[in-house]
Amino acid sequence: MSIINNVNIYGLEESIRGAKFPMSVDISKLNSELTPGIEKLAMSNAGEGHDQWLTGVIVQFDLTFTVKAWTEAERYHFFDFVSSQSTMHRITRFDLDKAYIEYVDPRIIEIMKEKVAEYNALVARAEEGDNSVKDEMTQKYLEILYNNPCGFKLTARMTTNYRQLKTIYKQRKNHRLPEWREFCEWIETLPHSDLITGKINE
Repeated sequence: MSIINNVNIYGLEESIRGAKFPMSVDISKLNSELTPGIEKLAMSNAGEGHDQWLTGVIVQFDLTFTVKAWTEAERYHFFDFVSSQSTMHRITRFDLDKAYIEYVDPRIIEIMKEKVAEYNALVARAEEGDNSVKDEMTQKYLEILYNNPCGFKLTARMTTNYRQLKTIYKQRKNHRLPEWREFCEWIETLPHSDLITGKINE
């Protein structure tokens, strides 16, 4: 399964038109044709500010990353979480045989499965009226949360824009984590991806 699904893109044509505002007197005559000048603005160096119009091209998608990749993703200020799966609420409900990537040691997965089974046994006792297990349940749940390896996969609905993707692409296209490389390969498939990557589509 791809790490990116349910993609929607908004505002590309409108933002191209809006990029022409600074040099226009009569905006009623503007259109959404991607002219060489507007394309040049988009391909300016990151941080120069000339590519500001790319912020109007909104991209939404479901992204499945490991905890390791999510930790790195959170550094981007306009890579917004709409909603995400939660280990805090559902760590004991996941199918752990499917929740981890191939780099997680199978021995660690077995330990996690043991801890989840122990926790669920405590839950069953509590549901039967045994109130003495409350503290033990809290302890066991924290053990599960803190021992969960960073190769655990979680899906989130994300909102970003072409300008932020431009920064991400530049910084992550040759990253050590295969997830980032796959993400950057996906960026290359977006409409007018050359505005993000600087690569002219052949």
